[in-house]
This record gives sequence, structure tokens and C-alpha cells, in this order.
Amino acid sequence: MAEQVKEQAKVSKKKEFIGKVVSDKMDKTVVVAVERYVPHPLYKKRVKKTTKFYAHDEENKCKVGDIVRIREHRPISKLKRWIVVEILPQK
Repeated sequence: MAEQVKEQAKVSKKKEFIGKVVSDKMDKTVVVAVERYVPHPLYKKRVKKTTKFYAHDEENKCKVGDIVRIREHRPISKLKRWIVVEILPQK
């Protein structure tokens, strides 16, 4: 019983998204575009929405076109509130 409680405590409640790196021009920062589909309020057709996030990349490993997982983090700078968790393999 105690083991189940410990396992549940390890689960992070921070948001995570998967997106594509669209810019790596800055030092230790990448811009990640996350796409999502939302229904149009009147016509109910799915519409693609893109949101850009500034994410911290400590080792400057990310390149333009990489698919990455980002996680919510404490504010690092004026715009950076996300960190790169991992670079996912290309399909």
C-alpha cells in the first residue's frame, strides 16, 4: 500500500507538450511550436492552432526541425518558462 502512494507522489503535475523546434538562434534557448486542433465555434470544423514557447536548452543540443518534449518550469527569464526534457527520435 505504501509503495503505491510513493509511486503516485513521483508523478509530475507539470504540463508537458511535444512540439517542433522552429528557431535555435539564441544561446541556451529554443523556440518550440506546438500544434493543437480545436473546433471552430460556429462551424465545428477542426482548426489547427499553433503556439510558440521559449524553452531552455542547457547544452544547445536542439537544432531546427527536431521534435522535442518540453515541461513547465519556474521562470528562467522574461519569456522562458519551459525546459527541454528530451529530443525525440525522428520518424
